[in-house]
Amino acid sequence: MFDAFTKVISQADARGEYIGDAQISALSQLVTEGSKRMDVVNRLTGSANAIITNAARALFKEQPQLIAPGGNAYTHRRMAACLRDMDIILRYVTYAVFTGDVSVLDDRCLNGLRETYLALGVPGASMAEAINKMKVAALAIANDRAGVTQGDCSSLMAELSGYFDRAASAVG
Repeated sequence: MFDAFTKVISQADARGEYIGDAQISALSQLVTEGSKRMDVVNRLTGSANAIITNAARALFKEQPQLIAPGGNAYTHRRMAACLRDMDIILRYVTYAVFTGDVSVLDDRCLNGLRETYLALGVPGASMAEAINKMKVAALAIANDRAGVTQGDCSSLMAELSGYFDRAASAVG
């Protein structure tokens, strides 16, 4: 996993080229949006427990069979594993937002997750729905304009949304 700057340099070096205007412009944009990215990451990190807890409650209200005897989240151990996985996914989404690069999410979190869930009998569709519920909550928190760097955040919110969509697709 590289940060955005190291990735650009590594790619240019592999091609034996100078860094081009397009790459410099993209990195400049990343620097310009740096404060906004940190605001979003700080908000999501500070609200992580609420995001996860509320998403899980909403999921179990919609799919009570998950917490009923014999359900995949029945017993404290299984429930804890579900919440742990939601926490890990949210954490890696915040890493991706911070770096502006999805590779950390893919490489360290999502690669092989669907296969693991299939092997363990975890219902991928339910986990994907939990991720979608986290997405809704995270976007609401990140879009709150109070006390954050002002400016157009639409591309950053689309990026954040895309990371959650990628995670939901990976498990669903």
